[in-house]
Amino acid sequence: MRFSYAESMIDPSFYLPLARATEDAGFDSFIVPDSIAYPRESEALYPFTPDGSREFLEDKPFLDPFALSAAMGAVTERIRFTTFVVKLPVRHPVLVAKQAASVAVLTGNRFSLGVGVSPWPEDYAVTGTPWAGRGQRMDEAIAIIRGLCGGGFHEHRGEVFDVPSIKMAPIPSEPVPILVGGHSDAALARAARLDGWMHGGGDPGELPSLLKRLWEIRDGEGRAADPFEVHVNSFDAYSLDGVRRLADQGVTDVIVGFRWPYVRGEDTEPLQDKIDNLCRYADEVINPARADLGP
Repeated sequence: MRFSYAESMIDPSFYLPLARATEDAGFDSFIVPDSIAYPRESEALYPFTPDGSREFLEDKPFLDPFALSAAMGAVTERIRFTTFVVKLPVRHPVLVAKQAASVAVLTGNRFSLGVGVSPWPEDYAVTGTPWAGRGQRMDEAIAIIRGLCGGGFHEHRGEVFDVPSIKMAPIPSEPVPILVGGHSDAALARAARLDGWMHGGGDPGELPSLLKRLWEIRDGEGRAADPFEVHVNSFDAYSLDGVRRLADQGVTDVIVGFRWPYVRGEDTEPLQDKIDNLCRYADEVINPARADLGP
C-alpha cells in the first residue's frame, strides 16, 4: 500500500515546505490539483459536494499543476507528484505532452499524469473547446501524449486532432504513468486501458461497486494480470483496519487530507498544523500499515 497526501487551495508559499515534510514523514506521493478559472456566472454543479455547490472555489489559489510539481520536485528526492486531475480535453495534447515530459525529466521520473474530463462547461467555453465530443477528444489526447512521451517520431490522424510526425526531446527514461479520474463507465473504461484509476470521493457506499465494475472491465480487456494503480479517497484510509480493508479490495494507493476543503473563504490553518497532522498520520497509520502489509 502506498500513501498520498492531498492539499489544495492554500497559501502557495506552503507547498514547498509541505512537500519536504510529506517526504520526510514517509508518504509516497503528493497530490497536485488543477483548476483553470472561476466563472462569474455558472449553472454547473460540482459532483463531490453534498449540494453540488461550487462557490467554495471562488478566490481560491490554484497554481499550474506542472509548474507546481516541478517546483516541489526541486526540493525533494523521493516523493512522486500526481495530478488530480488535469482537465485534459481543454488543453492541446502536444503541449501537455511537452509539460508532462519536462516535469518527469526534471523530477527524475517522479511524475504521474492524472487526467479527467472537466465537469465545467465554462472551462470549454473560455478555451474555445467544444463541449460536444469531449470523450473522443480525451481519448485522442491520451494517445498523443503517450506516443510523444515514448520517444521517437509520432503522428496522429484522428477525428479531433491531426498531428504530423514529430518528436520531442528530452523525454523521461521511464514512461509517464497516465491515470484516469472519474466515476462514469467511460472513465472506468479509459482507466482500465491505461495505468490506473483515481477515485474522486463522494458517497463511500459507491466505492465497492465502482471497483467491481473496474475489475470487470479489466478482465474483459484481458488486462487483469497487468500492473495497475488504484488511487482511492476514502474514510477507511484514516485507520489501520480501514487500510487493510482497502488493500483487500485491490487498492494500491490511498489519498488522505486533514481538513474539509469545500468551504468558502481562505484557508486559515497554519503551516505547522498541517505538518503536525501529516506527521501524526504517518506515526498512527503509515508506519503500522507498512509493518503489517509491507510497502
